[in-house]
Amino acid sequence: MSKPTHELHDLGQSLWLDNITRDMLDDGTLAGYIDELSVTGLTSNPTIFDKAIGDGEDYDEQIAELRERGLEGDDLFFELAITDLRRAAKLFEPVNERTAGVDGYVSLEVSPLLADEAEATIAQVRELHAKADCNVFIKIPGTKSGQRAIEESIFAGIPINVTLLFSTDQYVGAAEAYMRGIERRIEAGLDPVVHSVASLFISRWDVAVADAAPAELRNRLGIAVGKRTYRAYRELLDSPRSQRLANEGARPQRLLWASTGTKDPDASDTLYIEAFAAPLTINTMPDKTLHAFADHGEVGESMSPDGGDAEETLAAFAKAGIDTDELAERLQDEGAEAFVKSWRELLATIAEQRQAVA
Repeated sequence: MSKPTHELHDLGQSLWLDNITRDMLDDGTLAGYIDELSVTGLTSNPTIFDKAIGDGEDYDEQIAELRERGLEGDDLFFELAITDLRRAAKLFEPVNERTAGVDGYVSLEVSPLLADEAEATIAQVRELHAKADCNVFIKIPGTKSGQRAIEESIFAGIPINVTLLFSTDQYVGAAEAYMRGIERRIEAGLDPVVHSVASLFISRWDVAVADAAPAELRNRLGIAVGKRTYRAYRELLDSPRSQRLANEGARPQRLLWASTGTKDPDASDTLYIEAFAAPLTINTMPDKTLHAFADHGEVGESMSPDGGDAEETLAAFAKAGIDTDELAERLQDEGAEAFVKSWRELLATIAEQRQAVA
């Protein structure tokens, strides 16, 4: 009998894991996800690495070696992370080759401390991509200040995962930055194939309005925002601008559903996986959600390209006094601050581990 994860993959959606640990590489867990649950990629972030490095002794030996070389802080972290991500990327290489580079990626985030410094971000993107030397997306926040770094990095031929997107407008800004980079490559006579994904965060919407939304609208805001953004995505794919790029050989930037683990204990643990079944997209999910969907998830009708009931639902939230435009900006600002906090905690964990192995 076909697993729900297989059915979702057959629908035309990529399933990625939102996690990485050295342990899951060593014990075959990730390989099992690929073979048995149709997982075709992986995302990481500072919080994930903080937990992985801080729990147990898996990284102690390498930390000791890197300490002997005088590495600390960011440099030490990126060595640890890239070691894991290269191993994961190797497992995804068959997918990457089979899909001609469309799928089969791992993701590594630039330092969030550089979020407002485009030139420094661009330089670190280039450095990390060269250092990793594998099928990796470098993650850049899709803030207004991040858009220049996205465009320049795409123009430089580096695969980019645009992260920290919350609204349709923020998504469109990231997509246009991507297209500008591709258009400049075409104008310069360069290969137009540079892969990219745009990550829209979902569950944080519902967490933000949990105490303010009427009962009948509970856990419906993130889905409505996603549906509206999917409509914009499909319209962009059908636009003359995108078709001109496709005619030159370019590939579209794919929409990725992020933050899809259910936060409300009273809601279905597969809520955001079932709601976002949609071709030409990616859903990245934590282990717990992946297992839940593989066990009892259901694949119904795929998301409508016209956004379905998104506008009706968003109008109901507006009537309830919730300003989604203002909330989108706040969520992105808070997300950027949370990234910085996670980054500092990660570096503190690494400093403690470095001292402990001295």
